[in-house]
Amino acid sequence: MPEDLRNRLDRQPTVAGLSEAELLDRIFPRLRMAAGHTSSTLLGSGDDAAVVAAPDGRTVISIDTQVQDQDFRLLWPNGYRTTGFDVGWKAAAQNLSDINAMGAYATSMVVSLTLPVDTPVSWVEDLADGLTAGIRGLGATHCSVAGGDLGRGREISVTVAVLGTLDGGRPVLRSGARPGDILALAGTAGHAAAGLALLESDIAVDTLTPAERAFVDLQCRPRPPLHAGPAARAAGATGMLDISDGLLRDGKRLAAASNVAVALDPAALAQLAVLLAPASARLGEDAAGWVLGGGEDHGLLATFPGSVRLPPGFTAIGSIHALGTDDGPGVLIAGRAADNGGWDHFAH
Repeated sequence: MPEDLRNRLDRQPTVAGLSEAELLDRIFPRLRMAAGHTSSTLLGSGDDAAVVAAPDGRTVISIDTQVQDQDFRLLWPNGYRTTGFDVGWKAAAQNLSDINAMGAYATSMVVSLTLPVDTPVSWVEDLADGLTAGIRGLGATHCSVAGGDLGRGREISVTVAVLGTLDGGRPVLRSGARPGDILALAGTAGHAAAGLALLESDIAVDTLTPAERAFVDLQCRPRPPLHAGPAARAAGATGMLDISDGLLRDGKRLAAASNVAVALDPAALAQLAVLLAPASARLGEDAAGWVLGGGEDHGLLATFPGSVRLPPGFTAIGSIHALGTDDGPGVLIAGRAADNGGWDHFAH
C-alpha cells in the first residue's frame, strides 16, 4: 500500500482487528443483496460448498483474477485512489462479460479474496458493495453470489468464478466465424485504454473534464453490454468473444480459432477513434492505437451471416474472408496484415 495512503487511513479499523468470522459477517450481508428473484443458488454461504441449480444440464463457467499492482493500483500517478467499490465492480464486470461472450447469462458466482492485514475494513465493505452493484447495475438479474473464500496475503487479490446457463441453446464459439460473415462490435473500443493512459499520466484527476473522467470511469468500472451476448446467439451469430485485450489481439484469436482472415474496416476504425478525441487531445496520443490495442472495455466481437440483421447494440466494423493459399489466419486493415498489439499479461 502506498505510504501516503497508509498514513491517511491508519486511523481506520483494519482487518487485523477482526476474526475471519467477524469479517465475513461484514461481507456476506452485502453480497446477498445481489440475489435476484430468479437466483439459481439453492444453498449459499454457511456450508463447505454451495449448491446451485443447473436446469439446462450444462454449466458455462469462467474465472478471472485481479491482483494489486498488476491489474490495479491503490494510488495512480494522476492522484486517483482506487476504491474497494471499483475493484468489486470490475471483478463482477470482467467475469460476467466472459459468460456473455458465449451467448449465455450468469446465474451465480463465488469469490476468493486475499487481503493484507492493514487493509481497512471499510475498503473491504466497499468491495462487497461494488460487487453487488456491478451485478445489479449491469443487468445480471439472474446472478447471485453463492459463497467464497477469505485469506491473508501480501497484496489484495480478488478471484471470481462465475457460472452461467445457455437455457438449452448452443454456445457461440470463437471457432465459428465463416468467410462472408459480417464482423460486428457491441460496446466500446479503446475507452478503457484512454482511461488507463489518463490514470498513468501526470494530469491531476481533479482537473479532468467530464468527458475525460468518463474514460477513467470505464477503466475502473467497465460496462460490458450483457444484453448483447444472448441477443447475438438468438440472432444466429456464428462466432463471438469478449474484447478484453484489444480489437487486434482478440481479432487474431477469432481468426486463428476459425482459420479465417478478419478484415477490419478502416472507416469504422476511424469513427471509433473520433470518440476518443477528448483524451487523445489532452495527452497528445494517437487514438487509433487505443482502438486497436486497448483492452478492458469488455465489449463483444461477433460474426453474423451476411443475411442476418444485426441485433440492437451491434455495429458492423469489418468482414470475414477466406484464407489464400499462402496466407495464415490474422487481421487485415486495408488489405494489409496488422501489426502486433493488445494486452499480454506476461509481456508488460
